[in-house]
Amino acid sequence: MNQSHKIACKVAFIYIFFGVLWIIVTDYISMTQAREDVQIYAMFQHSKGWMFIFITGLFLYFIIRYWTGKMLRSQQEFILKDEQYRSLFKHNPDCVLELNLEGNVVSINPEAEKLLGHNSDNSKGKNANHLINWNESDKIAEFFIQSLQGEAVKFETTIQNSSDEQRIIRVTFLPIIVHSEMLGVYAIVRDITELRREEELMIMSEKLSVIGHLAAAVAHEIRNPLTSLKGFVQLMDMTQEVNPLHSDIMLKEIDRINIISSELLVLGKKQDVAFCRIDLADSLQQVFTLMKAETNLNNIEMGLRIKTAEPINIMADSIELKQLVINIVKNSIEAIEDNGEIDISLQIIDGHAVVSVSDNGMGMGPERLERIGEPFYSTKEKGSGIGLAICRKIVHRLQGEMDFESEINKGTTVTIRIPLATGQE
Repeated sequence: MNQSHKIACKVAFIYIFFGVLWIIVTDYISMTQAREDVQIYAMFQHSKGWMFIFITGLFLYFIIRYWTGKMLRSQQEFILKDEQYRSLFKHNPDCVLELNLEGNVVSINPEAEKLLGHNSDNSKGKNANHLINWNESDKIAEFFIQSLQGEAVKFETTIQNSSDEQRIIRVTFLPIIVHSEMLGVYAIVRDITELRREEELMIMSEKLSVIGHLAAAVAHEIRNPLTSLKGFVQLMDMTQEVNPLHSDIMLKEIDRINIISSELLVLGKKQDVAFCRIDLADSLQQVFTLMKAETNLNNIEMGLRIKTAEPINIMADSIELKQLVINIVKNSIEAIEDNGEIDISLQIIDGHAVVSVSDNGMGMGPERLERIGEPFYSTKEKGSGIGLAICRKIVHRLQGEMDFESEINKGTTVTIRIPLATGQE
């Protein structure tokens, strides 16, 4: 029942009620006057009809004035809210597309027109899959169906805009539900291409900082096997003989130099982030080999424990993963003063690969622990806080979690949980 029908029923009911009441009261007065004075009775009978018209006219005037005023106020409020929503839609810095149940465009805002290169009039009635050049159209269709079930869906994908440029976008599907009825979906699209580029530059900058920090330790670590090689070469030059035992040692030292230098070069290599299936245990072993040079230079004992014999595969970018672990181990080294120990462990817990890095450094209090990982907040005198902020960003990309546990003068434990690759439990 609509609002106007409700109001009409209320007015009719009130009119009938007071009409019946008027008849009963006036008939009673007429009967009383008839017994006392016939002339007064005649006058009352003659005028009560006019009195009824006058009173009901006033009554109808005030009641209609009340209800129409109420309706006008409601209409004004509705118009105001509609204008507010239109303003939010039109001036929204994000792209907004209103889609019906079939996925056809009902309307788009100016920002969406800029991104897609289509104006609102030409877009109406067209299917979103034909209007937007999604790179993952099947996946988008699944998300759209999910949103029609009344659930908000957020995801990231790439599209080709009208200039054939590939753009990275963050999309939110919001169901449009009015009076418990599903009418369609709002697609809110934000272009995050520049944001991703800035993040990549920040990660690369921190990566180069890590390489520079490691350079001295790596140079020191390489110098030791070079000294051994020089000694054996000098010995061979003096004796003019090749000792197989010496040759074996020399080859092992050369392999050691190659491993350390290769890891440093790979870490500094600039490349696009590409997720693939990698063995986390193998990556940790490579980081362990590289960081061993710096821990040896700082007289710190570092151990690596793999608590399972089965392969631990995750979907990640190999270089970013190594940067993540190197940053955390580097922080542990800087937190240790004397007789330091760093323990790295890897295990599987509830379908997640769990990496823990523990040290017996100076630790942190609760007030610092709450802010750890914030950009530009650091517990170190010359630190910027960017390193751990980037670590959080990398872990977020891996759809994982990173937790810190610390106690002053007892040390810190960083725990990273990363979902296992599909097909591994």
